[in-house]
Amino acid sequence: MGPDELKGLIRTVPDFPKSGIQFRDITTLLAHGEGLAGSIKQMAAIARSLDADAVAGIEARGFIFGTALALELELGFVPLRKAGKLPVETIGEDYALEYGTARLELDPTLVSDGEKVLLIDDLLATGGTAIAGARLLRRAGAVVEHALFVIDLPELGGARALADETLKTHSVISFEGH
Repeated sequence: MGPDELKGLIRTVPDFPKSGIQFRDITTLLAHGEGLAGSIKQMAAIARSLDADAVAGIEARGFIFGTALALELELGFVPLRKAGKLPVETIGEDYALEYGTARLELDPTLVSDGEKVLLIDDLLATGGTAIAGARLLRRAGAVVEHALFVIDLPELGGARALADETLKTHSVISFEGH
């Protein structure tokens, strides 16, 4: 399936979580077998040119796409977890949300110094979560130059914010508006 067909499988929910927001719901894509496989194939086509040694996914939806992509590329998968989810010593990175803060954590033993890690998530909006993920991986010794998303919402400026962190962004599809 091509990007336009995949885009048609993503449900738009108006005024969620608040008035004026067009929420891009990927659950309809996930529930469509051919669409899910097509999204992974599209991501793999992009990722193959990015010279990665491993794939890192941001909890939770980044786990879905990141694990499937890692399998397709025959690479290892590094989970970036929400705070308090790992039973071992971790390093963490706090980041701002629209209403408060959040934290990503990583078992730093999962990343080798100089390992090229491709960062994955389902959607790029403002970029805060992806920036936190890249910073965390870099603190563990990884080289993180690229971030790959199923969806980009370009009007929200995430790609510009990631570029300020020396991250090149890639996406399968984009939606205008937010």
